[in-house]
Order: sequence, then structure tokens, then C-alpha cells
Amino acid sequence: MNTESVNEKTKGISEATTEEMLYMINDEDATVAAIVRKGIPQIAKMVDAGVKALESGGRVFYCGCGTSGRLAVADAAECPPTYGVSRDLVNAIIAGGEKAMVNAAEGCEDSREKGAEAFESAGVKKNDLVIGISAAGRAPFVLAFMEKAKEKGCVVCAVVNNENTEMAKIADIAVETLTGAEAIKGSTRMKAGTSQKLILNMFSTALFIKTGCTYRNYMVNMIPNNVKLRARAAAMVADILEIDEIRARSLLEQNGWNIKETIKKEKQ
Repeated sequence: MNTESVNEKTKGISEATTEEMLYMINDEDATVAAIVRKGIPQIAKMVDAGVKALESGGRVFYCGCGTSGRLAVADAAECPPTYGVSRDLVNAIIAGGEKAMVNAAEGCEDSREKGAEAFESAGVKKNDLVIGISAAGRAPFVLAFMEKAKEKGCVVCAVVNNENTEMAKIADIAVETLTGAEAIKGSTRMKAGTSQKLILNMFSTALFIKTGCTYRNYMVNMIPNNVKLRARAAAMVADILEIDEIRARSLLEQNGWNIKETIKKEKQ
């Protein structure tokens, strides 16, 4: 696996000065976006499958272990406040459960049984989209979850960082971002993890743009439930309606801080 190989460019990292060390890491990080870009055609297919799932009453399920699982949990958690969607619309399954978010539970990824159990507990249905995420592309927990999803009739995707992986072979849509050797051998929380974060950002953002949760490039479904977000909402409404922020705030208050409704009423 390329993600487990030795990076010739960083062999001297332990003898480098602090700045040299950081430049080495940054140089490796700088390669990631271009590699992700090569996967956009497949990411687009994944987005369109997600739109189809949501439009048919389905949901999205991410499944990952370790870093991949934690990135999945973060992305799923950020969708409701950003786009005003139900918390059960984008779900994240991480090997080891919630405790694995703060305490690494790497051994759980080796259990196919636990992956199958997690699938049954999640209540996945036929019209749901399932996305397995793994740098190596062979985590037994994730493979079992994906296989169960295939049996159920779900569209199944894989986001991996190696070629010809077991996960990609069983997926309907495979996004292979070949980030290669890490600055520290095998530390796939680095470039591989960064690529997964970029892909999940792209996926969920495009998904909710295409399902009507934005106006132009404004997140008008956002839930303004604190001081910072109310200020952002007022600025957004002022910008869209070309009014001052005092007037925008007044309109938002009249409409229960529903940004979309405020804009709709004023544009009628």
C-alpha cells in the first residue's frame, strides 16, 4: 500500500530544525488538493447518488474507523447547524462508538462482527446511501458495514487512499485519492486524513446546495442560535436584500430568525 510506504523526501525529518521539519510536512500537505481534484468525477457521482437518496426519503451513512471515523462524525455533526437539516439526515458510524471520538479504539476496526452489528443498530434502509471511508481501504469493520448495505440494496460508496482496495471493489462508486507516503510512515491522519476531510466537505456542501439549502452561495438554512450566528444572519439578509443590518435584524426578528423565510417574504 502506498500509504504505508517510506517517504524519501522526509527521511531526514528527525534531524531537521523545527522550521525545516514544518516545511517538509507543509510541502507534503500541499500535494493533497491536486490529488483530490483528480477524484472530482467520482465525487460528483457520489453527490448525485446522495441527492437521489435524500429525494427518495433516504439518508446518508458514513462509516469509518479511527481518523476516518472521527472525520465522518465531524462532518455529520456540522450539517444540521450549517444547513438547517434534520440530525438523522447525515449519520456517522465510527468503530468503537462515541467513546472512540476521544479515545482511540483501533482494535475495533478488525471486527467484522461489530461492523455487521453496527449496521443492524443503525437501521439502514434500501434507499439510504452508504459511504465507507478508510485510508487502507480494507478495514474489516467498514467492509462488513458496506457488504450489509449491498445486501440491503443500498448504493454503496468508498473513499480510500490506495488502488484496487477491497472496499473499492465492492463499492458502486469508488473515490480513490492516492495521497502516497506520509511524512511519518503510516501516519494516515496526515495527508490521507486531509484528503478525506476535503472530500467530505465537498460532498456534504454540494449535497445541500443541490437540495435547496442555500441561496446563491449563502447558507440561508443556517440556524442562528447564538450571538455570532445572528450577526452573520443579519449581515447575510442585509447583503441579499440590499438593506442595512438594523433593518435586516428587525425583519429576522419578525420572522423568528428564519433567514430563508425572511428573504422570501421581502422578495415577493
